[in-house]
Amino acid sequence: MTTIAFTNDKSPSQVLGYAGGTITVLIWATWFLVTRHSAATPLGSIDIGLIRFGIPALVLSPVWLKTGLLPKALPLHLLAIMVSGSGAVFFLLTTLAIHSTPAASSGILLGGSMPLAAALIGIALFRERPDNTRIAGLVAIVAGVLILLTQSLADASLPWTSFVLLPAGAILWASYTHAFRRSGLAAMQASALIAVWSFLIMGALALIFGISLPQAPLQEIGLQVLSQGVLSGLVAMVAYGTAVRTLGGTQAAAFTTLTPVLATLGGGLLLGEAIGMTEISAAVITGIGVALSTGIATPRR
Repeated sequence: MTTIAFTNDKSPSQVLGYAGGTITVLIWATWFLVTRHSAATPLGSIDIGLIRFGIPALVLSPVWLKTGLLPKALPLHLLAIMVSGSGAVFFLLTTLAIHSTPAASSGILLGGSMPLAAALIGIALFRERPDNTRIAGLVAIVAGVLILLTQSLADASLPWTSFVLLPAGAILWASYTHAFRRSGLAAMQASALIAVWSFLIMGALALIFGISLPQAPLQEIGLQVLSQGVLSGLVAMVAYGTAVRTLGGTQAAAFTTLTPVLATLGGGLLLGEAIGMTEISAAVITGIGVALSTGIATPRR
């Protein structure tokens, strides 16, 4: 007799992975709002980047000092993909886009696209085969993004850069996810290396283009220190790395389930952004799609 049960019995490592994914997505939703808010302050992308990567680079300095900046066992191309995919390049690209994109749309175009990009990379490069439930989830994600695109084309509400830079950021993050999965690094080690290399890149850019940190109010700097440096740069990176290590790259990337919905609600409630039925529908459909793409409802024989 064949029984079908939903995958609710989780090992301790899986529970840790789901916890890491949940923590990450809650911090990410806040990150969208704080990054969007920074557009109205004197702080530029380089200023925020110095905060974002400087704090974890300092806190995790014992880790990267021990591993070295170029660990011998880590292929250079994997390190480059991780630093680009979740570090300086990803941050500059997405911050530029988020500054001109409402939080609701950013949450859908970036947060919703991440699991889609991770799944497509897994299928194309690593021969991963999603089941029907995950495929349905990926289709729903595409539907949510298309709803937003259709509305944008109808009323010119979003700049074209939003539809280019944010999905590009999702591809970068998905590439980092798969690279980290195959790097052999622990979550703390990867976070430390990404932080220190990204801080060095931001430091070089600061020397070339200058900074505006001295002109920013202390409360604004404090908000960015907490959200960017402590939560996003340190806690979320370690939590997400733990999810990738225990659940796998594609499933960990799918743990952006609530990001589109939370970003939409936060943009309306905290930033005063207009939210219509289009944004709500796109956020809900994308969120459902991401939830299905995690495989949490996949039947097990």
